[in-house]
Amino acid sequence: MQELPPRSPTFAVPKRTFHHSIQEKLKQLQIEQLFTHQAHAFDAAMAGKDLMVVTGTNSGKTFCYNLPAMQICVTEPAARCLYLFPTKALAQDQLSRLEALTPGVQVRVGTYDGDTPTNQRSSLRKLAHILLTNPDMLHIGILPGHENWTKFLKSLRLIVIDEMHVYRGVFGSNVGNVVRRLLRLCEAHRNRPQIIGCSATIGNPEELFQKITGRIPTLIDEDGSPSGKRTFVFWNPPELGNGQRLSANVATSEILASLSESGMRTLAFSRARVSAELVLRYTRKRVENGGLVAPKKIESYRAGYTAKERREIEKSLFKGDLLGLSSTNAMELGVDVGVLDAVILNGYPGTASSFWQQAGRAGRGSRDGLAVFVAHDDPLEQFLVREPNTLLNGRIENVAVNPQNVQILGQHLLCAAHERPISPSELPRFGENALDVAEGLDRSGELEFRAGMFFYPSMEPPAPKVNIRSGGGEQIRLRQGEIEIGTMERWRAMTSAHEGAVYLHRGASFVIRSLDLDNGIAEMEEQSVDYYTQSMAESVLDPKPAFRETELHSFHAGLAGVTVTDQVTGYRSKSLDGDTVLGVEALDLPAVTYDTICIRLDLPGLDLEADMELQIGGIHGVEHALLAVAPIIAGCDRGDLGSAWYSMFHDTMRPAVFVFDKTPGGVGLCEKLFDSLTGWVHAALQLLTTCQCDAGCPACLLSSRCVSYNDTLNKKEAIRLLRAGISPSLTNN
Repeated sequence: MQELPPRSPTFAVPKRTFHHSIQEKLKQLQIEQLFTHQAHAFDAAMAGKDLMVVTGTNSGKTFCYNLPAMQICVTEPAARCLYLFPTKALAQDQLSRLEALTPGVQVRVGTYDGDTPTNQRSSLRKLAHILLTNPDMLHIGILPGHENWTKFLKSLRLIVIDEMHVYRGVFGSNVGNVVRRLLRLCEAHRNRPQIIGCSATIGNPEELFQKITGRIPTLIDEDGSPSGKRTFVFWNPPELGNGQRLSANVATSEILASLSESGMRTLAFSRARVSAELVLRYTRKRVENGGLVAPKKIESYRAGYTAKERREIEKSLFKGDLLGLSSTNAMELGVDVGVLDAVILNGYPGTASSFWQQAGRAGRGSRDGLAVFVAHDDPLEQFLVREPNTLLNGRIENVAVNPQNVQILGQHLLCAAHERPISPSELPRFGENALDVAEGLDRSGELEFRAGMFFYPSMEPPAPKVNIRSGGGEQIRLRQGEIEIGTMERWRAMTSAHEGAVYLHRGASFVIRSLDLDNGIAEMEEQSVDYYTQSMAESVLDPKPAFRETELHSFHAGLAGVTVTDQVTGYRSKSLDGDTVLGVEALDLPAVTYDTICIRLDLPGLDLEADMELQIGGIHGVEHALLAVAPIIAGCDRGDLGSAWYSMFHDTMRPAVFVFDKTPGGVGLCEKLFDSLTGWVHAALQLLTTCQCDAGCPACLLSSRCVSYNDTLNKKEAIRLLRAGISPSLTNN
């Protein structure tokens, strides 16, 4: 257990004067002082600067943009402001906060998203001074029909991009292009709106702002808000005596039940949807047997629920009707759910930024908070529970995005050309490679270059075909008879909604009977089962020549393009009362091929006179160790990276280990690993040497994702190879 001390607030007085109506509203709300970051943000915004505000959870970041927006609207009645939130739930939540701050009827606010009734949309376009929406609606519902938004775009003075740390990977790369399309249309109306971005603490806030918006911001990162004492508990579930630990899902449910029964309002975060559902099921069963808390006081929350279900759960949590909530990271963002006493992190959420964001949901202002980290039987998480200071004292990682990803950029150039023909002089705003991409689209017939402009050769907008939240394209609908239970991206459906898969939804279980990829439908039926399923996938790599190379003692490292072919080959059935594998079934699903970026490590050649099984086990172990710690170095979710190993690769006849970006075209993850090569290899070595086992265990070397079931692994040889990679003098130590 470790504690972080409380922090006292620091205040400042803005140099700029508020409009008298805003001053009166602040008095009504009993807000007498502003934190330093709020006052500094207001002054900088009133000076016309683009801002990036980076402060902790519950630090009052909303005032950093709400106060400037109100000032703009009351002093310039024709002005308009656009707020972008990553989710509809967050926009709805922020609307109520904004309405409480509006000085009167002279400032109209409203949400414009997929849930907005059609008969209200026209009046919102014409009359609302501040519109709250999300990147999806901007991409599909606003920009393609921008002719209806002419007055709004001409008068747009401020764009707010909240929770900017969420815009990482594919989603962030898409959002960067959506924002550029918006700014391009504003510029066509001779308008240059100001931008304020807000984020939780990240390592590269100015760089992220620049990649999302194309502009360089003024950074506001002095957090003046108070903070209560934060208590962190790192909990490793006990060993069961059969080589396995108690399931982290079961351990999380027991902690959630205990805290709920003691009257502490608790939120449990899980990385995967199935984990959130399992925690709900286990917790309800536990509290039902205990009799102190009604099972209905425990709920779950995740993407895939209907909008009505999510709103009901949010309302119940805010009102205090719920004592425990099992959620994915869908509840990580700043939706106001009232006061929470504790949070449980069921496994590492993927990034240090998300770790602090989730832990920060416990306690508000100067209230104390409890955060419990429950480690899975996984090398990365076991490493973190052994070395908690890696998280608590480590540097917050950078957010990786790449709006110039050729595949992503090409889709948005089609959208931009449909919205307004593109002149070559406009393309640099989309990136240095935009002209090459546009010319490639012209050669393929997707764009037409005539009269000095790139035209989109169809009246049908391409935007609805572009899924900005994933590279997976179309959605698969999950149906029980004629009732649609939820949706999934195509690749997620192939891994989680294949025939025989168990789909969990708010405590109920469904078995997938068929997956029709051509028509985008997965048919399922409700069935009570005592197991859940986990898919297995393997990758085949075809690397290209390296475009960056370096020597790392006994390793030769290269950064290269690679063609990856992924295929789901089968699935495991695991018991609900733990992680015992009950059976393995094969699947026959189509392969998915894409081009991306990889790091290739060529290891020393095999000694044909020595123990061959020992050497091969070491190579396989190096792959496991490098992949396990790579998310910490790259600042990404472990599902964003894939790996492969070869005892003898065909072009060098030497062993090789590959780690690759699983996003088509890559989003910069392997570049970060390449730039931190020595630290990466050292972290992999530390993972193995800090574990006390002799031959390798789930805490250091074994991986549930291994397609060869962890066969042929040798910990001592892997340690020897990694030491040789850092320094030949360490090889025999």
